[in-house]
Amino acid sequence: MLTDERHRAILRLLSENGRVAVTEIAERFNVSAATARRDAVFLADAGKAARSHGGLLPAKFFHGEPHFRAKAARHMGLKARLARKAVGLLPHEGNVFVDAGTTCLEVGRLLLDRPDLHIFTNSIPLIYQGAEARATVIAIGGEVRKVSLALTGALAQAWLAHLRFDAAVVGASGLDLATGAYTTELHEGAVKAEALRRAGLRVLVADAEKWDQPTAVHFAPWAAFTSLVTNADVSRDARLKLAAANVRIVLA
Repeated sequence: MLTDERHRAILRLLSENGRVAVTEIAERFNVSAATARRDAVFLADAGKAARSHGGLLPAKFFHGEPHFRAKAARHMGLKARLARKAVGLLPHEGNVFVDAGTTCLEVGRLLLDRPDLHIFTNSIPLIYQGAEARATVIAIGGEVRKVSLALTGALAQAWLAHLRFDAAVVGASGLDLATGAYTTELHEGAVKAEALRRAGLRVLVADAEKWDQPTAVHFAPWAAFTSLVTNADVSRDARLKLAAANVRIVLA
């Protein structure tokens, strides 16, 4: 097994079990203790896992979800590139749902200048910017989730029950090859899943760092999407998996 393949396998094991010991890495992958320790150090230094005594824990084990402002300040150029690619897939008229994530906000900003478009969103920052938009911006009502500046909960779900979209754009906190897209909070996951169910074109926008990093809430299998917009070529296994689910990969 190649080193990169072993690292991905270790991360899948970590997501399934919640903890992986160095001794388990050595035994399961038939490598020396020194190689297992190097694997653990590499994954921790890359931010894909957290070191613990004798092994690894999930990357976010010692941290809460970062605030929207902190996430928005990271990788701004990358978010802009992803957004430009995503916007190229979206209609100039009709109804589009835009999710509340930081990359989706960049997508929404680029859509604001389309006068024949109705943008439905649970993103408070995008709603605010809608005051001067040429597009029509419609808020999905709900409870304010302060850490993500998203509107969620039962009221948001009730709104969505009456709507249909030509397209939906959603983000994810983590991706898993076997199972699909993840987020960090149950109510936000419910809004994403409901919007996807009610859309024709279904676009997932996620940077390559999200791979092999499933978080707490699984909100959609790969078959729920028609396109994945990401910033790096994906593995052969991922290409085969997404092709089987009829998901188009668009690289930024």
